[in-house]
Amino acid sequence: MSDMKKIKYYRFPASMLILVTILTGFFFQSCEKQDEMAMPEVIYVRKTDPAKSDSLVAHAFMGDNIAIIGKNLGNVDEIWFNDQKANLNPNLVTSTSIIVQVPEIIPATVTNKMTLINSDKVKKLEYEFGVDVPAPLVDRMVCEYVADGETAVIKGNYFVDDPALPLAVLFPGNVAGTIVSSTITEIQVTVPAGVGPGQVQVKTLYGTTRSRFFFRDDRNIILNFDDLTAAGGWRSGVIGNSNPEPVDGNYVRFSGAMAGGAGSTWNEDAFSFNLWPLANERPDIPVYTGDIKDGLIKFEVNVLAAWQSSALQMIFTPYTTTATNGYIADGTYPRGLWSPWKETGTYQTDGWITVSFPLSDFIYTFDGAECANKLTADMISGLTFFVWNGGVAGTDCNPHICIDNIRVVPK
Repeated sequence: MSDMKKIKYYRFPASMLILVTILTGFFFQSCEKQDEMAMPEVIYVRKTDPAKSDSLVAHAFMGDNIAIIGKNLGNVDEIWFNDQKANLNPNLVTSTSIIVQVPEIIPATVTNKMTLINSDKVKKLEYEFGVDVPAPLVDRMVCEYVADGETAVIKGNYFVDDPALPLAVLFPGNVAGTIVSSTITEIQVTVPAGVGPGQVQVKTLYGTTRSRFFFRDDRNIILNFDDLTAAGGWRSGVIGNSNPEPVDGNYVRFSGAMAGGAGSTWNEDAFSFNLWPLANERPDIPVYTGDIKDGLIKFEVNVLAAWQSSALQMIFTPYTTTATNGYIADGTYPRGLWSPWKETGTYQTDGWITVSFPLSDFIYTFDGAECANKLTADMISGLTFFVWNGGVAGTDCNPHICIDNIRVVPK
């Protein structure tokens, strides 16, 4: 027999083999994660607008969308602009690009840096990037008719009150109002004495913006229920000037009991007026000559008691339409249907407000179906308001709706 060494074979328990396999898997996964969690790298930043995709940027306005182009971006799950965290959509994150919106909140601490943080919260990149605050966005005035000495409320954004240049509101004639209070999206300001109609300016450290709306707008007024009334029609409306206090002289009042069915109550005496300009002895001249898509019908409204059924039907009629109410139900003229109670089931205001309703939404028949005819500028002459139907069932109610200063103006 040869003197050969014996080779020994060892048997490992199955459980140990499984443990080794698991540990080996963890090792390789750990290596892969280390590779995945590589430091993010930014090569450049550009606008997302295809027309400007070749324009590299080092700063952007709040609310702008930007594209970050780089490497190892797939694991970034936080992006900060100064001290404000952006909302990051994982579907817009790839290994080479990230599309993100610059936060719309003004930073408390300005670093002029964009910080990208990986999901491991360890690897992060700081990149020089500035955030520009826009000039104020002046959206609307809650009520465009406010008396001298009373408080007007302006809605919008970027109303920055900075010690270096305090927030200011300039009424027509560049007369400054007194700021009562302000937030980034709202200004309450006392109307100065003696100002007239016109645009309002809001001024901040970041610029000055002139409103598109007009304070005490007197353009293209159809009815103010003072010197411009619906007299000559079958119904000129119930006129009031107290309970509530007027916003600007007389107003029309709609009030009474109303059933909640989709057909609702037909009560022209309590809930309507008809302006027929021929019978009213008005001249046959255009009220509005712009494009329908660019126009609004505006008016002030005060809803004192809950409105819970029927639409305010707004129907323009040609100059020669007179001595008939057939158009209310026959679908001849497209109309606007304003039913502000639909979403919540009820509607009431806290005083007078201004309503803006697009002329492009004058597309319905009385029951909410689409009208076969289109609104044209030559139809905008006569006007009927009637709270009735609208095609949506509501709740029995006793609404009290007051309206003033009906006008057609550009957006």
